[in-house]
Formats: sequence, structure tokens, C-alpha cells
Amino acid sequence: MKTAKDYLEAANADVPKMSTEDAIAVQAKGEGVFVDVRDTAAITASGTIAGAQRVPRGMIEFRADPAVEALFDPIFADKSAAFYLVCGAGGQAALTGKTMKDMGFSNVTNIGGFPAWKDAGGPTEA
Repeated sequence: MKTAKDYLEAANADVPKMSTEDAIAVQAKGEGVFVDVRDTAAITASGTIAGAQRVPRGMIEFRADPAVEALFDPIFADKSAAFYLVCGAGGQAALTGKTMKDMGFSNVTNIGGFPAWKDAGGPTEA
């Protein structure tokens, strides 16, 4: 039987991680799609990355699958696009990235937790 630790280790092994500083530089160039995978309450409490898309981890399979027409989000139309995932501490972003890779997305990066982004001076919004 797999444990949460097993799932997280597999996700971290499969999804590359980028430093906060490098992610801020990528975002400043306007490159890639930044996605905050935390739930609405967490984002409301702390804010998020300026311009980030908001897709809760529990909805990623539905929002990223064009076969689920009622829920599909066009930001996921290009499976080769660069996606940069953020959450509270990095775990949910890793797990989301693993799911996306399993769904055929080829360029997914975990940029860790939003608090690190905010502490490093990355641009934010409410």
C-alpha cells in the first residue's frame, strides 16, 4: 500500500523544481503559465502570484482534460506549454505536476510555496 510519502517522493522525482528567484525571473519575462493550485480560501488569505491562474489541485484532472467540456480550461490546451506550479509549501505543486505529466503535459515545473515567492519580493495580487 502506498503512503502520502510515497506519492510525494514519486512526484518530486518526476517533476523538476525551480528556485524562487529563477521563477521570479521567468515570470518577469512573461514566459509560461503560472498556476496556483491552492484552494480559494488559502489564496484569499494570502494572495497569489501576479497574473497566476487559479486551479485547485482537486480540479486539475477535470480542468486540464478537453474531454470534460463543461470544466475544461483553455489555459491547458497546449500540452507542450511551460507550466509553473505554486502552492503553500511545494507538496501540492509537485503532486499536481505529476498528475499533469501523467496526462501528457511535457513542461511542468514546481516552483514551491507562495510564502517563499512573497518573501523573495515576487509580484503578488489579492
